Amino acid sequence: MQILARLLINAAALWVAIQFVPGISFRGEWPFLLAVSLVFGALNVVVRPVLKFLTFPFFIVTLGLFTFVLNAIMLWLTAVVSNALGLGFDVNGFRAAFVGALLVTVVSFVLSLFVKSSDDDRKNRST
Repeated sequence: MQILARLLINAAALWVAIQFVPGISFRGEWPFLLAVSLVFGALNVVVRPVLKFLTFPFFIVTLGLFTFVLNAIMLWLTAVVSNALGLGFDVNGFRAAFVGALLVTVVSFVLSLFVKSSDDDRKNRST
């Protein structure tokens, strides 16, 4: 259930970025947006830790601010993979990727506040 909630949250966050960030576009039906969200989630699980490890010195030097650049790279990479799969998600330029990643992060965080995690369920049952 948690995976489905994350998929829907990512899809909603990506939709907001598509609506409000010039340079981010999507041409397709909503099931394809769910597929883009799945690509986004998979890349964040598989590729992001590797990139984080490889760019660790930048995180230290910038006191963690390089996270914003890494988020933009992940959004751009999602567009590259989505285009290869024919899903119709485009990110044009670093500025669009950067602003879009900021917006996706904020929307994802806010929506996650409304979703009860399985950890919360276990804590409530044990007390």
